[in-house]
Amino acid sequence: MFALAFASLMIVSCGKKDIDDDETNIDTVDPVGEVTDDTDTSPTRVTSVTLINDYIWEGLNQYYYWQDQVPSLSDDQTTDVTSYLGLLNSEDTPEDFFYSLNHEDDRFSWIQDDYEELENQLDGISANNGMNFIIYRRNSENDNLIGVVTYVLPDSNAATQGVQRGDLFTSVNGENLTIANYRGLLYGEAMTYTIDLVNYDPVSDSSSPRNISITLTKEENFQENPVHKERVFDVNNRRVGYLMYNKFVGEVDNNDDGNVDEDFNQTLIDIFSGFQNLNIQDLVLDLRYNGGGSVRTCTYLASMITGQFTGEIFAQQRWNTKLMNYINAVNSDSDSSNDFNIDNRFVSSATNNRTLPGLNLNRIYVITSNRSASASELLINGLASHINVIQVGTTTYGKNVGSITLYDYVDNQAPFDSINQDHTYAMQPIVLKIANSAGYADYANGIPPADAATTMPNLTYIEARESIANYGILGDPYEPLLATALNHITGNSDRPSELLPMLDEAKLPAKITDQYRLNIDDFPKIPLKKLR
Repeated sequence: MFALAFASLMIVSCGKKDIDDDETNIDTVDPVGEVTDDTDTSPTRVTSVTLINDYIWEGLNQYYYWQDQVPSLSDDQTTDVTSYLGLLNSEDTPEDFFYSLNHEDDRFSWIQDDYEELENQLDGISANNGMNFIIYRRNSENDNLIGVVTYVLPDSNAATQGVQRGDLFTSVNGENLTIANYRGLLYGEAMTYTIDLVNYDPVSDSSSPRNISITLTKEENFQENPVHKERVFDVNNRRVGYLMYNKFVGEVDNNDDGNVDEDFNQTLIDIFSGFQNLNIQDLVLDLRYNGGGSVRTCTYLASMITGQFTGEIFAQQRWNTKLMNYINAVNSDSDSSNDFNIDNRFVSSATNNRTLPGLNLNRIYVITSNRSASASELLINGLASHINVIQVGTTTYGKNVGSITLYDYVDNQAPFDSINQDHTYAMQPIVLKIANSAGYADYANGIPPADAATTMPNLTYIEARESIANYGILGDPYEPLLATALNHITGNSDRPSELLPMLDEAKLPAKITDQYRLNIDDFPKIPLKKLR
């Protein structure tokens, strides 16, 4: 039998009991028999792919945000078993079937044929050489590209090889980077590649070799620490905390043995305890490269930035129409013991009753770019309905939707922990929008939105851009974006000059979106109807 699982834009605990099978309003599909052999080509055959596709359909039918807008996901698809089997067999692979059910507005859902690989991605574990970079288009008249190193992970191969922020390269393995080949060269399966560093003049679009070649090797299962930099500055008699935070990751179980191997929530707690002890008066939170992650961790961070709003709504979850109707019906009956809590509230403690320090700030500076997404945007939106947020940088990516991880469980009831051993698929579908306490959630084009003056009145936007010619040193008070924030704190309107022209970032392929995450940790777990 099939069932569901846990989230990828993580949301704070529902804290409610699971719903029994007989309490749902979902019909049961009659069994259809055993798996047939590969020679059966009839529309009603039941193959291993059919059963995986059934798990996909059931999960999307129940949780997918656009379920009521995708005809193939309507509840009546299972009324007739023959036609339902025809739907399940309409695509040859689970991947093709999954994407055939996606809504046209869905940019972010994905499926993985190895759920351990998916789990590692969500925990920030990957084969990684430690060099983070952005690819720019050198000239609109041709397809030539240039890579610029944005930051280097400590204790990584790139750090050992001396790669530095601001290093530029135009070739990999001796091949000039172009629109046609950069994905294969830099995002392919090869564990090792070589870059040749260059000097570059963006005005004339000319490069000259530095005669430095660096061979980089990816390390399997490399765990990135989401905290990249932390500092405290004394600026004009004001004490300012600075935190560069690159991923919302909480507790990590590296070897899937049920034990926490890395607790990055505790890392944040320790940092904010230090900020509190030093009585910082302002905080600059650098999210320019943070693509998102756990909603629970995001809520903890928001609670530590503030501290004066415990119990108040930080964010509101908006699930699909079917689930919202079901949740509202359960929550409105006379029995409060099974109510669903789909609001994320400011808290004063984390898991295991750990007290969260609170800075009680009434304003925060947040550095952003178009790489700031999902939980980063949630933090800005959620805080902006409570305190003043000064955004320094450029418009964020625009991901106002969240996902959960759906496994194929065989028990279909609490505790939902027996994963089907016949396959290793798991999917990460978009299941909700998430709004702030004022109900605002419409920032699909990024923050600030075009109507920020009315929809986000507590947000102040100071546009400042990184320039390929002057990236600066992260955490240094003279780094252009941080300097802009510090100048604003001290009342100095001077801003570091920008070195133009700016280059256009090359776009990643549409399905490489796992870097932009809004992961729900806890969600309404309701048993599914089953084909088997």
